[in-house]
Amino acid sequence: MGLLKEFKDFAVKGNVIDLAVAVIIGAEFGKIVSSLVKDVIMPPIGKLLNNVNFTELFVALDGNTYETLAAAQEAGAPLLTYGNFVQALVNFTIIAFVVFMLVRTINKLKKKEEAAPATPPPTPEDIVLLREIRDALKK
Repeated sequence: MGLLKEFKDFAVKGNVIDLAVAVIIGAEFGKIVSSLVKDVIMPPIGKLLNNVNFTELFVALDGNTYETLAAAQEAGAPLLTYGNFVQALVNFTIIAFVVFMLVRTINKLKKKEEAAPATPPPTPEDIVLLREIRDALKK
C-alpha cells in the first residue's frame, strides 16, 4: 500500500499536473501555429514568389524529372524535399517569436509585481501592548 500512496502523492503534485497541462496546451498551440503558417502566411509568400507551394519543392535524386511531388513519390524515386525544410524553418521562426513575446510579457508583469510596494505586515499584538505600556510610563 505504501508504494501506491507514494505514487498517488507524486502524480497529484501541482508540478506534475502543471506539466501535463502545459504539454497538452503546447501540442494544441503547435497545431494553431502550423495552421497559421500553412494557411495564412505561406500562401501570400508563395504568391509573391510566382505561385510557389513550398511543400511541393523537391529534387529527384534518381536523375528523372517528375511533374509533381506525388508523382515522384508514386514512382518510388529517392527525393530531397527541401520545401518541407523551408516550411519547418518558417514554423520554427514563428513559434520562437511567439514564445519570445509570451516570455517577454510575463517578465514585464513580474517586474510590475516586484515594483509594487509591499504592504507591511500588521504589528504583532505583544508589540502593540509593549508600546502602549511604554507610552503610559512616559506620562
